[in-house]
Amino acid sequence: MTWRTAMERALYGQNGFYRRGERPAEHFRTSVHASPRFAAALARLLASVDTALGHPSRLDLIDIGAGSGRLLINILDAVPADLAERITPVAVEIAPRPAEVPSRIDWRTTPPDRITGLVVANEWLDNVPLDVVELTADGPRTVLVDPANGAESPGPPPVPDDRDWLDRWWPLAEPGDRAEIGRPRCAAWASVIERLDAGLAVAVDYSHTLRSRPPYGTLTGYRDGATVPAIPDGSCDVTAHVALDACATAGDQAGATATLLTSQREALRGLGLSGSRPPVELAHKDPRAYVQALCAAGEDAELTDPTGLGSFGWLIQTAGIPVPGVLHPNR
Repeated sequence: MTWRTAMERALYGQNGFYRRGERPAEHFRTSVHASPRFAAALARLLASVDTALGHPSRLDLIDIGAGSGRLLINILDAVPADLAERITPVAVEIAPRPAEVPSRIDWRTTPPDRITGLVVANEWLDNVPLDVVELTADGPRTVLVDPANGAESPGPPPVPDDRDWLDRWWPLAEPGDRAEIGRPRCAAWASVIERLDAGLAVAVDYSHTLRSRPPYGTLTGYRDGATVPAIPDGSCDVTAHVALDACATAGDQAGATATLLTSQREALRGLGLSGSRPPVELAHKDPRAYVQALCAAGEDAELTDPTGLGSFGWLIQTAGIPVPGVLHPNR
C-alpha cells in the first residue's frame, strides 16, 4: 500500500485517528492550546482584513482543520463587539462537533464555496496524505508500507505528475534520499484560494523550502504527547512537514493576488506578540499588572520561540487586497 493510501485510511477512514474525534492537544503541543494570545493575534489580523475589505456586512471566518473549535471560540472572544456581530464563523472538520462549541459556529466537513474574509488553516496541510519516494540504484521508487507494522518496501516508479513535482520541488541527489510528494497539499491549498473571493488565507505548519529539504523526509507519529514511529494503523497521528513554497506557487496559479511566506516568529511579532518582559518598576507600582504582563511575555516567548512553535512557516495569500502591513514587523 502506498503511504498516501495508508495515511488516508489511518487518519480519515472508518474509525481513523481524526474521524473518531481525537483532540490534537491530547497528543502534541499546538499554538492554539499553548496560549489564547495566538487567537488574539489572529483577531488583530482579522481586523486588518476587515478594514482592507471596507467593513463588509458579512465577514467570513473559516478555520480549516478546526479540531476542538477552540481557535474560533478564542478569536470570537478577542474581537470587538461591533466586529463580532458581523462575523460568520465556520469550522471545517471531519471529527464530530464537540458539545462545547457555540451554536453560532457552523460545523461542516468542507469549506464554503465562496469566502469573503479570513481563512486559517493551522496545522492542517501536514495531515493531508501524501506519497513517499526514495531514490534507489534503479531510480526513484514509490515507497510501499504495511499499515499493520510500518514495514516498508520499494514499489513502482512515481507516476508522471509526481515525478514532475519531484523534479521541480524536491530533487533527489543520492541513493537513499527520500522525498514526500506534496502535490496533494498543493491541490488542497489551491482549492482554498479558489474559494476566496476577497480576503486573506493563512496556512500555519512545520515546513521547509527548496533550499532546506530534509534528505530523509519528515514522517512522524504522535501519541499522548510523545513522538512515536509513524505506523499508519490509526493508533497515532501521522504527519509530515509541508513544502509551503510549492503550496505558494499553487495558490498563485489559483488566483492569489499577493503572497508572503514568513515564520510564525516574524508574523506574530508583527501582530503584537513581542515577548518583552515588563519593566521591573511595574512590580512596585502594580504587582498584579506586573504578574499578568510577565505571564503574557512568557506565552509570547513560547509562541515565537525560533526552535519551537516560532519556527512554523506562515503562508499568507490574499485575494483583492494587499498583504496587511502588520505582517511586516521589520518594515
